[in-house]
Formats: sequence, C-alpha cells, structure tokens
Amino acid sequence: MIKPEPILLQFDAFLLRPWQKEDVSSIVRYANNRNIWRNLRDAFPHPYTEADGEGFISMTRAPDFKNLFWAIVVENEACGGIGIHPFDDVYCHTAEVGYWLGEPFWGRGIVSQALKAVTEYAFTHLDLMRIQAGIFEWNQASARVLEKAGYELEGRKRLHVTKDGRTMDEIMYVRLKESG
Repeated sequence: MIKPEPILLQFDAFLLRPWQKEDVSSIVRYANNRNIWRNLRDAFPHPYTEADGEGFISMTRAPDFKNLFWAIVVENEACGGIGIHPFDDVYCHTAEVGYWLGEPFWGRGIVSQALKAVTEYAFTHLDLMRIQAGIFEWNQASARVLEKAGYELEGRKRLHVTKDGRTMDEIMYVRLKESG
C-alpha cells in the first residue's frame, strides 16, 4: 500500500495539517497533561517533554513512517493530534485511529468533526475496509466522539488493558467502509 501524504483539511473552527518542527512548544504545552495521558497508551509519555515533542514530530515526518498523523490546529496553535495506523499481514485492510486534544479545547465538537474527515480521507486514499478504535472503559467522552463520527460499538475486551494502576475493559468501536 502506498501511503499518501496527510493534506491540509480546513474547517470553520480548526484545521488539520501535517506536524511541523515549529509545533514543539505547543505540543508540549497541551500534551503535558495527566488528563490526556490517562486516556492514551503508555507510548504517550507523562510528563511530556520538549524531547518527546521533537521525537514525535521527527517520527511523523520520516519518509518510511507508515502512519498518517495530522496536527489539530486551533487559533493558529497545534493543540492536539489525530492519526491513522494501518495494519499489515492478514489485517492489511484494517487500520486503527487515535486522537487527543488539549483540555482547553474539549467540548467544542472539534475531535468529532476531525474524526469524520480523517475517516473519510483514509477510506478514500487507503485500501481499507475497516477502521477501529479501542478506548478505556472510563472514557465516555471518547465513546461519544466515536459515535458522533459514525463508529459503532463492536464489543468489549474484558480486563484487556492496564492504565494508571487499574486493569479494565477496552471498548472497541468500528466503522466499516460500506457503512460510511
């Protein structure tokens, strides 16, 4: 599968664009937040340092990087991110979506709108039949985001993840290409 470059997607209240080196200070400002960290995988560090931001942005810009990542930009500042992670082998028509947004921007519908756009972009530009998202059972806000973007509850993986000292269920949401 040939990966397209993430393009600029403009909306009324925000835009999605590729990450830039100049985004380091804003990514650190918004990502260094325990409330964000506790809803993401442990690969997303806490505290989130300048070195973490530089490493992440460098990774997203590497020519051999197979994932698609966009910065969520509000008021000319990168304050969140969204990405598509294609699988391979027998899962070659499946991808995972992940996202986060700085806490001051929560509750504005930004991630729901970004998720809809990125999902459509991925189905159009990648050879995908399925995009999935697994969320921690305590993250009801993310469940609402997924549902607003047309994702459906697929199931529950019991005691599947451990985060912040707690082992819990992972809730799986999915959107299929033909259901879009």
